[in-house]
Amino acid sequence: MNSFNQTMTRQRIVVQPPHPEPTVSGWYSTSGPELPLVPQQGDVACDCLVIGGGWMGLHAARRFAELNPQASVILVDAGRIGDNASGRCMGFVIDLAHNPRKRDFVEDIKGNKEELFVNLEGIAYIRSAVEEHGVDCDWDPQGKYHSAATSHGAEDLDRFSKALDKLGQNYSWVETPEIQAITGSKHYIKALHHPGTILVQPAKYLKNAVKRLPPNVTIHENTAIVAVRFGAPKHICETRVGTITASKVIICASGYLTKFGFFNNRAIPLYTFASMTRQLTESELSQVGNKRAYGLIPADSFGTTVRRTIDNRLFLRNVYSYAMNFKTTEQDVLRARTQQQVAFDRRWPGLSSMGFEASWGGLLTLAQNGGMVFGELAKNVYGAAFCNGTGVARGTAFGKAVAELATGQSSAVIEILKTRATPSRTYPRLVTSMGVRFVTALRFKQAGAEV
Repeated sequence: MNSFNQTMTRQRIVVQPPHPEPTVSGWYSTSGPELPLVPQQGDVACDCLVIGGGWMGLHAARRFAELNPQASVILVDAGRIGDNASGRCMGFVIDLAHNPRKRDFVEDIKGNKEELFVNLEGIAYIRSAVEEHGVDCDWDPQGKYHSAATSHGAEDLDRFSKALDKLGQNYSWVETPEIQAITGSKHYIKALHHPGTILVQPAKYLKNAVKRLPPNVTIHENTAIVAVRFGAPKHICETRVGTITASKVIICASGYLTKFGFFNNRAIPLYTFASMTRQLTESELSQVGNKRAYGLIPADSFGTTVRRTIDNRLFLRNVYSYAMNFKTTEQDVLRARTQQQVAFDRRWPGLSSMGFEASWGGLLTLAQNGGMVFGELAKNVYGAAFCNGTGVARGTAFGKAVAELATGQSSAVIEILKTRATPSRTYPRLVTSMGVRFVTALRFKQAGAEV
């Protein structure tokens, strides 16, 4: 089981809260009115405290409350839900992630089938929020395009197709004329369309899903946990304005889980960056293809991801950087924006002079060995973390499963996650940062025109 049992003490652990983001996400700024802030004040108590309001935490709170309708659940987030790391992703709810450069990707049939099973569980839980609870998120089940702009990108697509063949997955090839008609860009030479992925507006989903949580869930945003005392029979979590005493705690704070005394020196924090245009005019829309909305994932994982959204904007994401101490700066965002402008120029030279309306970064936590955190970390303290990318469906499934585990249940997903390797220790921080910077710079250069 992926657990890290810690001797239970009343030792006070000081927790470093997340650093404020230097810029607002474009998804968040276009997602509608902000949620009303309900500040946590004084000393309160609950049956279950969920820390982190992203894909894992939101769905952990929902599932725990569904299974325990008489229990009181508090969900806290250090910032605004929807403008946290989860709301800053590209909004691909992916059923089967791909990594065609990984040598054993095609051969790892068992791992890929389990990955697909877990992600489909996450997609189904998100779909239930949309269909049964009316959560508005620009739900678009059209699948995704894996796009290539170069011959080596096309070779990556060929390798991916072999994995899909072995898994019995449906897909279709999109040749040059069709992908250029879809996108309005002569930059692309080939694509592979893989159904199953859902496109969503992530900030809109997260904010609206909060409104549809069971009535026994209380939400406190802008509420960072600054210290904890884990111990029987109750856990005491301090905020800046009081305490939250809980019988059970579920930590869904991505790499920040390591700040709570678990899996120290295991997280590799990265930032990835995106930029968004203003809404395009009717004449401009004619230049970005004949499909109202689409999502393009680059064949090379260091290339540029593109979304054309239902509200007629273009999003471009590329550039990865090591985030020392989980922090990025406005200068980092501006440097990434410069590279995204290059990508914009390559794809739509007739439009790119408009530039971008918003640019932002989002935290992505990796483990050196690709391991993950899932399970009971200490008595009545549970956690899920380290999605290692593609965290919408995966994170949702993790959050739902960890809440079920905390309720004493079992499931096929829980049994799969129990078998996953835990995150390995990283090299010393300086070595890790230098290594990540070297590898990302090299891969970025090798991606070439895929960027």
